[in-house]
Amino acid sequence: MNTALRIVVLIALATLLAGFTGVPEDVRLAPTCSRCGMDRTTFAHSRMVVHYADGTRVAVCSLHCLAVDLAAKEHGDPVSFAVADRVSKRLIDAHTAHWVIGGNVPGVMTSRGKWAFAEKVYAQKFIREHGGEAATFAEALAAAQADLAVDAAAPAGQDLARPAQARQDERFRQAKPPLQPSNGRMP
Repeated sequence: MNTALRIVVLIALATLLAGFTGVPEDVRLAPTCSRCGMDRTTFAHSRMVVHYADGTRVAVCSLHCLAVDLAAKEHGDPVSFAVADRVSKRLIDAHTAHWVIGGNVPGVMTSRGKWAFAEKVYAQKFIREHGGEAATFAEALAAAQADLAVDAAAPAGQDLARPAQARQDERFRQAKPPLQPSNGRMP
């Protein structure tokens, strides 16, 4: 191949590979949770997207943050809910998902886990291995809403419900200032 053709092929290949990152489209569009600021790629297994009647689309890291968003009543009535399948991390309809509440796997932003599965067999397997109870989306959402008050009252060392940014801000405020050289100049 001549040099010009090689360059064109390399540019085309680079463009193609740049578009294929493996990051789900909703995470690419909203990489952090709109409520707590947590990375939605890290929490791809629990992330959710809600569409509201006013056209607003809100992407969150978990059912907990969805409950916080719904409680804020900033966007009117929700029209649809999508949740990640815990196994494949694909977004599925939250109403048709097979939910598990509880078990020995702590939740995201809450101590009591609430997990969604696309297939009932995986929800049942999770219950056998980790405990918990099968539930509907309505039951999981009601549990998340009930847990908001419980998580907010958690002991200081167990700050699961506090937004990540607030915890980061607090750690920043509590941090000691860096040591300054005696001559006032940085090394």
